[in-house]
Amino acid sequence: MSWRAWIVPEKGAPAALAERTDAELAPGDVTIDVTHSSVNFKDGLALAGRPGVVRSFPLVAGIDLVGTVAATEPGVGAAGGTASVGDRVLVNGWGLGETRDGGLAERARVDADWLVPVPESLSNGQAAAIGTAGFTAMLAVLAVEERAAISGSAPDGGLPVLVTGAAGGVGSLAIALLARLGFRVTASTGRADAEGGYLSALGAATVIDRAELAQPGRPLRTPRFSAVIDSVGGVTLANALAQTEYDGVVAACGLAGGSDLPATVMPFILRGVSLVGINSVYCPEPRRRAAWQRLATDLEPALLDRITATVPLDEAGAVAQRILAGGVRGRTVVAIAG
Repeated sequence: MSWRAWIVPEKGAPAALAERTDAELAPGDVTIDVTHSSVNFKDGLALAGRPGVVRSFPLVAGIDLVGTVAATEPGVGAAGGTASVGDRVLVNGWGLGETRDGGLAERARVDADWLVPVPESLSNGQAAAIGTAGFTAMLAVLAVEERAAISGSAPDGGLPVLVTGAAGGVGSLAIALLARLGFRVTASTGRADAEGGYLSALGAATVIDRAELAQPGRPLRTPRFSAVIDSVGGVTLANALAQTEYDGVVAACGLAGGSDLPATVMPFILRGVSLVGINSVYCPEPRRRAAWQRLATDLEPALLDRITATVPLDEAGAVAQRILAGGVRGRTVVAIAG
């Protein structure tokens, strides 16, 4: 059986849409007919042949995968149960699209223990719209909630939370989740004029230009935020730390603006700020399933649909270029079949 996939052929080379056969499927005990994937910032880098994502060649790109189980090895046990032919399943992380063939393909083979059932309330397309971006956002929101509980705070009073990279996939979904939970969200974006209405519709109370956080500043500044969800890194993260209130938390989940951290220990020692790293790739199975159950209940489906654009498989490469140029808001789903 032949099928199509976006394949990164070698280091430094852009991906191309090509034919593969079942004989070329990756090792694993579950074969999936992929119905949907998505294009994330990581996928943009991989599809464009940029360094830092793909570490095994040739490789099928795509860090998200949603589909239907087509075949299993005898006695397969998936996380929390068994995988049966016809089950709707999703996979995020586990090296998908980085060290293992990913989801921008019509067919895939993975390890059964990586599977999460698609929540009944979600379509396959909606699960792909959430994808790694929404999963990462939910893990960051959980970190904010847990810190609020420890400090005795609660979102009922509209605790102020900063979200950086707000118009991107992680930022957009983090804003929607936080606003619905009762937090007062400040959204930081480099497209404040163009995206202000969009971010306000997601639930942001205030929209600021990322330039406010982009220049080196003092290690401690006037406290403004009880929590921060940061997908930018670099100077932006340092400034966010400097403006976090006593006993606040900063959840770091991206480095679009740089991997360095030009900060001091002062926010941690003098204000008790916690810096929490969010790693969605190897998140333990119980927390992974809990996050997906929360996503199924905490995200309004109509809002999710409004922030999602859908393209066919052959347009994924063009979307990657737009993502790297900063020209994509929200989420882009790749409809492969179904």
